[in-house]
Amino acid sequence: MKQGNGLPDWMWKPGFAGLLVLLASAYGWSQESSPAVVSSQSDATAAAIHELQQEVNELRSAMAEMRSETKQYRAENAALRHELQTARNPSAAVVTPPGNSYALAPAANADPVPPAPPKANQAGSLEERVASLEESSQLINSKINDQYQTKVESASKYRVRLSGIVLLNLFNSHGDTDNQDFPSFVRGPGSGTGNFGATMRQSEIGLEVFGPTWAGAKTSGSLQADFAGGFPSTWNGLNSGIFRLRTASMRMDWKNTSLVVGQDNAFFSPLSPTSFASLAVPALNYAGNLWAWTPQVRVEHRFELSEHQTITIQGGILDNLVGEFPADPYFRMPDAGELSRQPAYALRTAWTYTLFGQPLSVGAAGYYSRQDWPTSPTSYTDGWAGMADWQIPLAPRVTFTGEFYRGRAIGGLGGGISHSVVIEGDPTIAATPVRGLDAIGGWSQLKFKATNMLEFNAAVGLDNPTTAEIRAAGNPQPVQNRAALVNFVFRPRSSLLFSAEYKHLQTFQLHDVSNSADQFNLIMGILF
Repeated sequence: MKQGNGLPDWMWKPGFAGLLVLLASAYGWSQESSPAVVSSQSDATAAAIHELQQEVNELRSAMAEMRSETKQYRAENAALRHELQTARNPSAAVVTPPGNSYALAPAANADPVPPAPPKANQAGSLEERVASLEESSQLINSKINDQYQTKVESASKYRVRLSGIVLLNLFNSHGDTDNQDFPSFVRGPGSGTGNFGATMRQSEIGLEVFGPTWAGAKTSGSLQADFAGGFPSTWNGLNSGIFRLRTASMRMDWKNTSLVVGQDNAFFSPLSPTSFASLAVPALNYAGNLWAWTPQVRVEHRFELSEHQTITIQGGILDNLVGEFPADPYFRMPDAGELSRQPAYALRTAWTYTLFGQPLSVGAAGYYSRQDWPTSPTSYTDGWAGMADWQIPLAPRVTFTGEFYRGRAIGGLGGGISHSVVIEGDPTIAATPVRGLDAIGGWSQLKFKATNMLEFNAAVGLDNPTTAEIRAAGNPQPVQNRAALVNFVFRPRSSLLFSAEYKHLQTFQLHDVSNSADQFNLIMGILF
């Protein structure tokens, strides 16, 4: 049966049923696929939210750092403002009692004092202080920059620091001395003798290395050298000083104990007068100042009695030298001290206390060496010395410093005007008696720090061998050496210095014969 032009009835009913099944299948497929799409969209949204949270956390951290830096800058600006206000109006400054490092805060309800107009000298002081603050800021910035760059490259991973001084000495001398540019004693009358010259050979260079921590100790090393090791035999060789080793040592530092190995200063005679006219050798050498750059092994221990009191004990062994010139310019030959087959021994103890914000120290030391002189008919000659040193602040800007010694056969330390023994006869004959030379001496210095940039120093020294021993031996060597110096040191910047110094020397021979010499120095140096 047909219905008009449509499909037969037996075909229309199955087709309609199939259409219904197809629609139901499509709906079911859409219901199954939609959760996957939604899940994918949810994952992308969660990732975006997580990334946004990380960015917010980073912004919060950056804001915290900016707030901390802003707070620090505000504190620095407040300190600078206080410094400027103090310089403009000294009466508003808070007075701190001597010996107290804590200033009392002003009352909160105190009426502000209007700043008075600065006077001429106050304005000058203000400019100096601002310049000093700028220099301190630059120094701090340079120290910060050190953390981000390597100035000296090392073969190891440990930090190395280069330092030193480029020093010019202009000198005008009168008298016949042992050395033209940094004299130690007078050789002869030298009446009418004078000279003028300049030298750079007292310039110094140093290296420091900061090693690893081992066995609980911080390790480090240092090396210092200058150009005062003589002159090459060449045209204008006076201006071509030979490179010379001064000190080279290694340290292991625990909290209260240190071990030092190497060529270092004489730890039992630790002080020297302040002088930039004599850096190649310490000032007042052979005139009461015992010194030596000697290979040694020493141990130091510090006992902290309180916050301001410390007791230090040092002891060690040293290369046993007697102050003689080398027997050969190339091959090392043993001298009388090393021929004894044992080192020299030294011990020092010191008490340190803080006074006027400066260290007050008093120390005592002992030294012993055995010497085997080839011409001596006896077995050995004993060298020994007892020493004392002090550094006493007399006022906040005045310090009294010095050393004293009494000993025998200590020419290796500069005592006895560099002579350890007296030879009673012909030194080429094996049976000629050799006697240790007794000596007594010392030096003292008064330092006045007018400002943080300017200081004045005055020092005197005396080395006095026993005249009777020299007279009995008939040796033509000095019986007393005196020295005095006056200088000022001006440091407008931490790395720049200017100085002027006057030195007077007087050396006595037998029969009360004395000769004198004078020297005036102008010095300029740049530290690095």
